[in-house]
Amino acid sequence: MPASTSKNVTAITPDKHTEPGPAVGKQDFIRQIVRDDLAQGRHKAPKTRFPPEPNGYLHIGHAKAICLNFGIASEFGGVCNLRFDDTNPAKEDPEFVRAIEDDVRWLGFEWAELRHASDYFEVLYRAAEKLIRQGDAFVCDLSAEQVREYRGTLTEPGRHSPFRERSVEENLDLFARMRAGEFADGARTLRAKIDMASGNINLRDPALYRIKKVAHQNTGDDWPIYPMYDFAHALSDAVEGITHSLCTLEFEDHRPLYDWCVDKVDLAHSPELLQPLLDRGLPNQAAKPRQIEFSRLNISYTVMSKRKLVALVNDGLVEGWDDPRMYTLQGLRRRGYTPASLRLLIDRVGISKQNSVIDFGVLEGCLRDDLDAHAPRRMAVVDPLKFVLTNLPEGHAETLSFPNHPKDEAMGHRVVPFSRELWIEREDFAEAPPKGWKRLVPGGEVRLRGAGIARCDEVIKNAAGEIVELRGTLDLESRPGMTGADRKIKGTIHWVSAPHAVPAEIRLYDRLFAVADPDDESEGKSYRDHLNPASRSVVRGWVEPAAATAAPETSFQFERLGYFVADRRDHAPDAPVFNRSVTLRDAWSQNGG
Repeated sequence: MPASTSKNVTAITPDKHTEPGPAVGKQDFIRQIVRDDLAQGRHKAPKTRFPPEPNGYLHIGHAKAICLNFGIASEFGGVCNLRFDDTNPAKEDPEFVRAIEDDVRWLGFEWAELRHASDYFEVLYRAAEKLIRQGDAFVCDLSAEQVREYRGTLTEPGRHSPFRERSVEENLDLFARMRAGEFADGARTLRAKIDMASGNINLRDPALYRIKKVAHQNTGDDWPIYPMYDFAHALSDAVEGITHSLCTLEFEDHRPLYDWCVDKVDLAHSPELLQPLLDRGLPNQAAKPRQIEFSRLNISYTVMSKRKLVALVNDGLVEGWDDPRMYTLQGLRRRGYTPASLRLLIDRVGISKQNSVIDFGVLEGCLRDDLDAHAPRRMAVVDPLKFVLTNLPEGHAETLSFPNHPKDEAMGHRVVPFSRELWIEREDFAEAPPKGWKRLVPGGEVRLRGAGIARCDEVIKNAAGEIVELRGTLDLESRPGMTGADRKIKGTIHWVSAPHAVPAEIRLYDRLFAVADPDDESEGKSYRDHLNPASRSVVRGWVEPAAATAAPETSFQFERLGYFVADRRDHAPDAPVFNRSVTLRDAWSQNGG
């Protein structure tokens, strides 16, 4: 699909108080159109479609189109098809098809029918012949460069092709020979005969078919010609009986061509064109669809150009399409984003006709809100410092009971081992604390999460002067349930029992780009120059056993650290790998990015 080039945008920033309403109560201009159409009897129920081109992985912008198309169908008792607009086989791959199907299901949707534009190639060919017979299309011998020269500009009308007045018989003959593979790639096109003086350049005799001798993943070598996107998309909608064809704003200028194709071919009153489908047992669902445009999803600190995403992967700037820093749905899933968080994002952003840029913090806030409510809590240490409680005997070990979620008793409790030797976060100790410090210091006390109050008595350093161990004592009267447990202590830190902790690879991910608008080239820089060098770091840490044994794709809040997910590719109980999904707070906003 064409990429949007609009820069006329407004910024939308986080609003933690914004909550989506129930699905049936959603209000936007598209849903109002659907309500009106149903109320006036134009349709019994809506029929929509999500029509990706299988030439890449879906990104977060596609989530908006998925949620809108499937959501409207569900809310109003209709159905939604998944259709692959596979008219450009040179750039398409079954790998992309599998990933797209996986993404749609992961987001929580199921399609009524799985279709392909290639299912309709014979119908589209017959439709093109009908246009020729009506005098609405002709075979043109101009090269691509010549077509551009003849097209004109925004201020100057185009010129007619010298081949525009070929007879119907000659055009039908040439088109049949194109179909037979007689001509070389690019030698001829079939063009619509509309208006070379139109103010809308899309109507200046656009191409409907081009010669491209490339094998197709579904039809093999059957077709040496392929329909152009605008032609195939409009008629595929009509074939399927789509009632509301929902597109992003960049297709607004294409709508007159969309309507022209639908009206001129008139599939609903041309049953002979649909015979190839009827021969295969497919019902005649043809109807006239209505195209409606809405603003696409733009998020700061991201790029969504398919060309740029492909370059990031092919040039090794990321580790594949599902790199957790990528804003593909596969990448977001591996990062730990949940379907519910993305659906929440779409609800909060809403549907409108105004282009806007959503602050990245809105996306992160949706994930925090979902995981805060649903992610079990665990303890982990990413930068470990040993803390030995010398007043406990050697080999001391016990178990403590911790709630899996502080606000949801239904999630139950877990057993957490506790011992004489603990791992704590290095940043929770300061030998020379700054003003207002509330964590551990020499001679100071801190509450060990759920275990009691401990004091640091000794700091052990190596020959280089680096702190390698702390030694202290546990107030045995401050254990859980004892009267001393209520003693007021300013700071609380988390920990893991060193003898029981499981070593883990912990991948700390951050935003892929360091600036809010990586597409901005005004200073002579490209998106490559704005890559964030700190977007990924890997550390060796320790996790409690109940985290290590989690299944891949299980999300946790690692207490005081953030939300993490067990990597869907690399995690195993005996070699755990966790990806940081999002921090507990938006440090970028607090620190000015």
